[in-house]
Amino acid sequence: MLGAFTNELDKIAPKFEIDGSKIKILRTPSEFYETLKTKILAAEDRIFLSTLYIGKTEHELITTIQQALRAKPNLKLSILTDALRGTRESPEASCASLLAPLVTEFGAERIEIRMYHTPNLTGLRKKYIPKRFNEGWGLQHMKLYGVDDELIISGANLSNDYFTNRQDRYHVFSSKEITGYFSEVHNTISRLSFLVTPSQQEPAGYTLDWPTANLAPSPLEDASKYKALSTSILSHIILPSATSATTTPSKNTTIYLLTQFTQLLKPDTSTELPLITTLLSTLSAPLYRSSSWTFTAGYFNPDPTLQTLLLSTTSQNNTIITASPEANGFFNSPGISGLLPSAYTLLSRRFLTLSNARPSPSITLKEWRRGTVNLPGGWTYHAKGLWISLNGEKAPSISIVGSSNYTKRSYGLDLEVGACIVTSDEGLKGRLAEERDGLQEFARVVGEEEFLRTERRVGLHVRVAMWIVKVVGGAL
Repeated sequence: MLGAFTNELDKIAPKFEIDGSKIKILRTPSEFYETLKTKILAAEDRIFLSTLYIGKTEHELITTIQQALRAKPNLKLSILTDALRGTRESPEASCASLLAPLVTEFGAERIEIRMYHTPNLTGLRKKYIPKRFNEGWGLQHMKLYGVDDELIISGANLSNDYFTNRQDRYHVFSSKEITGYFSEVHNTISRLSFLVTPSQQEPAGYTLDWPTANLAPSPLEDASKYKALSTSILSHIILPSATSATTTPSKNTTIYLLTQFTQLLKPDTSTELPLITTLLSTLSAPLYRSSSWTFTAGYFNPDPTLQTLLLSTTSQNNTIITASPEANGFFNSPGISGLLPSAYTLLSRRFLTLSNARPSPSITLKEWRRGTVNLPGGWTYHAKGLWISLNGEKAPSISIVGSSNYTKRSYGLDLEVGACIVTSDEGLKGRLAEERDGLQEFARVVGEEEFLRTERRVGLHVRVAMWIVKVVGGAL
């Protein structure tokens, strides 16, 4: 049954075949943080980190990086974040001002700090749209944490809550080929991004410069040419031919390498949405009636295409896991952002109503809650992914992990990466099952009657909240 999937997936995305034992699955934020620090301290040649942002107070992480760089004179570091999110607080302390001193201490020949800026925000739009809301036009949202020949693919950013009390997913790939591929992706996007240069003359302590060695002109000066050149460069990397000569069919696990770079590609040849569409379309065949899937997204707002396909699969005993309002990072937050949990409540309710209207409802909605956010012991939920179990098996043989929230925004505005795992390795299937089931430890079943409770009802202000979801809600 796996062959029916891989025959189609081979046409969509690059792949490598490895042994399932080369994938380790981390379960908690603290395990993710400790693993990341341990690998950084053991680094010999390279560290590359792609993330939306690094928290402006993450001094322990910076100290860990400094220790590694001081101990290994040949070690090089490359960090890629988003320019809008990484400079939001400037000229006050920001991600950019936190990272710039690394260049001062170790030199530009060893340290590269890059910040990607969307080509969608230029001219008068950039001039007049206020900070925070300007992030609605596109972000660098990839989460790749590479050290030498190992790579952590996650949905987590690098800040305190993602290290302590924000649940996500974290897969460690011990593979030179997979790490090398995503290092190339990281380096290519870096050369389409601004360079952070320390500056004592600037109040913020840095400048954002556009090196002449970059692969295209600045998106702020010539967005059309920038996009044309990025299309030419990236299309050679993200399509199946990028790895076709290096596969090793004797291995028991295939890793499809996913990218969603819609804002940089014309025509759009991104691979994540087509691959997930293919998976779910295949599951709509009667042959897979005895299969099942579990889909999770902390911010439940699936792209309309995915929502339709999730509802149309013939598989049974399917599960949706999403954050309860109390596990949403915006719960009880001041201002209009406090409306966001209500918006996600409405989206979940609508989906459940559609599911229950089917002749044979087969989807269970679960809300994840571990305490209440911003109260002692309270966690937020940020996990996203898909697990597919075939032919009545309990353990998944297919799973997707990565940065995407699977929203319309993810597939139209942000830069996303991920991996689709297809495996016959029983050990890996067991670890995937433990991950999937472990996320449900703090999740409970929610029926339509739940949304009729007074505290769950959504008022007229939900229209404002829904607009925020579209513009800003996925920028996390």
